[in-house]
Amino acid sequence: MIIRHLNEIRSSEHNIRSDGWVSARMLLKDDGMGFSFHITTMFAGTELKMHYQNHLESVFVLKGTGTIENLETGEIHKLEPGVLYVLNEHDRHIVRPATDILTACVFNPPVTGREVHDETGAYPADPDMLRAPVPTD
Repeated sequence: MIIRHLNEIRSSEHNIRSDGWVSARMLLKDDGMGFSFHITTMFAGTELKMHYQNHLESVFVLKGTGTIENLETGEIHKLEPGVLYVLNEHDRHIVRPATDILTACVFNPPVTGREVHDETGAYPADPDMLRAPVPTD
């Protein structure tokens, strides 16, 4: 059983801050669960362009308001408490928080904990996921 407390994560190396957001990485790849779990705040007035090419993500809005734009379709959806958005097709998107937005996020495959977005808006691919399987006899 794994027990973690958000306040302890927020004061540790697993609390990652980048331009426009801060993410408490509660559960990571090394925990062996097959996914990672984060409590992330996206800051009001920012525009966060992201494209998770190497991960699938689901995001549940706990507090705050804003919008998410699907860059493939141009559709804009309202974000508010109780909304879940799922980037099930590696969707290119922009989140525009009107207020600080507090979310609970799940990533598959799990992140290692130190990732921040690269110039394309993605987290890097996990090198373990890129290795060819070893043949068995």
